Amino acid sequence: MNASTFSEPLTPRGVAAFARAGLSRLLLAQFIVALLAASTVVWFLHSSCFPTVRAAIRQLPASGAIDSGKLDWRGGSPQLLAEGKILAFDVDLKHAGQIHSPADVQIEFGRDSIRIYSLFGYTDFFYVADRTSPFNRTDLEPLWGAWAAEILFLAGAAVIVGLLSGWWLLATIYFLPAWTFGFFANRELDFRASWKLSGAALLPGALLVAVSVWLYGFGFLNLVSFGFIFAAHFVLGWIYLFVSQLFLPRSLELPPKSNPFKPA
Repeated sequence: MNASTFSEPLTPRGVAAFARAGLSRLLLAQFIVALLAASTVVWFLHSSCFPTVRAAIRQLPASGAIDSGKLDWRGGSPQLLAEGKILAFDVDLKHAGQIHSPADVQIEFGRDSIRIYSLFGYTDFFYVADRTSPFNRTDLEPLWGAWAAEILFLAGAAVIVGLLSGWWLLATIYFLPAWTFGFFANRELDFRASWKLSGAALLPGALLVAVSVWLYGFGFLNLVSFGFIFAAHFVLGWIYLFVSQLFLPRSLELPPKSNPFKPA
C-alpha cells in the first residue's frame, strides 16, 4: 500500500491511494474520522449547549408540569430563563414575541406549544395531549444530572453510526459516476476501486465540518458562516472524487496490431 494512504489523507493523491488499498484500510480511516467528528459534537454539546440547559432548569419554579397539552406555569410571563451564544430558553405563554434573544436558537415555552426561533424563522411544536411531563426545578434538576452523560454518549454513537451509514450509501451512489469518469480519463479503476475512492473522497469534507464545529463553538464562526461551510463540504467531496483520479495510473493499452501484408 502506498504510504500516502495515511500520510496524506487530505490530499487528492492520498484519497486516490485508497482506491488501490484494501477495504479494511478504508473502513479503519472512516471509523477514525467518524470518531473525531463524534468527539467534536460531544464537546460542542457539553461546552456550548449543556451549561445553558442547566442554567434554565435552575430558574424554573419548584412546581409545574406540562399536562394534557397545556403548560402549568407558576412563574411570571414572559420570562427569560437562560441565555448563551448558541441557545436561549424563555417562557412566554402567549408567544407575544416580547423576548428577542441574540442567541442562534431561542426555545420558547408557551401555553400550548414550544416555539423554536432561528435564522430561518420559527416553528411550533405542540405538546402531546395524553402525556404529562415535569416542568419544574425539583424534578428536572436530578433528571438532568442523571441523564446528561447518557445523552452525550448517545449523541456520539448516533454521529458515528450516521456518518458511516451515510458514507457507505453515498459511495454506492457515487461509484458509478466515478467509474465513468475514470473510464473516459483512461484510469485503472474498476467498480470496487471506484466504491473505495468514493468513500475516501468524503472524508476531507467531514474533517472540514468537524473543524468548523470547533470554530463555531469557540465563537470564530457565526451560524451563517458555519452553514455555508456545511453546504460547501458536499461540493468538496465531488471535487476530491474527480480530481483524485488524476493521480491514478493510466490503463494499459494493447499495442496496435501489425499489418500482415506489410513485408518485414
